[in-house]
Amino acid sequence: MIRIKARAPTTRAAVLPTLWGAVAVAYKFGCPLAQQTGLGARIVTSAVFLAVGTGLIFQVRRALVRELRQARRVARAAQSVVLRPLPPRLDGLNVAAAQLSADRGASVGGDLYEAIATEYGVRVVMGDVRGHGLAALGTVAAVLGSFREAVHDEPELGGVLRRLERALARHLRERARAEHPAHGGADPDHPVAEEFVTVLLLEIGRDDELHALNCGHPWPYRISGARVEPLTRVDPLPPLGPFPLPAELEAEPCGQLAPGDSLVLFTDGVEDARDGQGRFFSLPRTLRQAVQDHPVSPQTVLRTLFTALLHHAGGRPTDDIALLVLRNDRTRGKLTCPGPRDSDTCGSAARPRPAKDNPQPTTHR
Repeated sequence: MIRIKARAPTTRAAVLPTLWGAVAVAYKFGCPLAQQTGLGARIVTSAVFLAVGTGLIFQVRRALVRELRQARRVARAAQSVVLRPLPPRLDGLNVAAAQLSADRGASVGGDLYEAIATEYGVRVVMGDVRGHGLAALGTVAAVLGSFREAVHDEPELGGVLRRLERALARHLRERARAEHPAHGGADPDHPVAEEFVTVLLLEIGRDDELHALNCGHPWPYRISGARVEPLTRVDPLPPLGPFPLPAELEAEPCGQLAPGDSLVLFTDGVEDARDGQGRFFSLPRTLRQAVQDHPVSPQTVLRTLFTALLHHAGGRPTDDIALLVLRNDRTRGKLTCPGPRDSDTCGSAARPRPAKDNPQPTTHR
């Protein structure tokens, strides 16, 4: 059924120009008026060919518009699967996220994010694939697919990060073989060998404790009242791809996300955005302006940031942009489970943290 609908416009696009061309040829060789050399005959002949040419241009334009609309539908479908919308609430956290591709008309760029409640805690990933637009979609899918499985299987963030590293390496090898089958793999001079992904992993425990692992990604900002500051100033690890992970991986403790506090995660396209005079966008200043009068919801923060960003960049960002805002709306020491549909989330959050002889990450949802 889908195949038939996809082919119908293509058939019309081939038949109608042919008919227009046949009309022009039939007039030229079959109409006596076309053989005459008088001014009136030439005017009529010119009008006929102008009409044929206009019809062809109109038909080609319609075909291109149909193809563009189909491509955008496919891109939106891909976005809903690869970069699926986040729930507005997750284990007592208020969540808002959005992304904007630098490629005009593209729905999916090279930025990625996800937040999942597990028995170990609410685990979040924010990443940035080298390059942008649809070309980066395969890498985004590989990393997010691995994350969505690993967060439920791995008790430590370090194990999740190693799974992402292996998934990325496997994807790049397969991509190199597909693009250059004669190579048999990704050699050091192959363009795929230069691909990398910056990745930030966060875990927000049931006790509101924060732990993070960062591979070359900007640290998020923590909003506490009207105060805006980086989550930590520890130097991140290198991005995934060019360099192997260290043998020992220990998540960085980042204090607590107290009730009412928020985290703003972003990709480097945010702070790299420039205005017409070459000035960079100031994310901390914009955040302070957004929260200086009263606490605001993550959705309001998101709208404020995107509005300020697009205004600063003149509506045309040069890099993909992704933003994710999390606010702790939990009541300390209490989590309400409204019904059975939330059992996989609330139930996991209620489980006690494993003993230290079998260390595991904290619980969220």
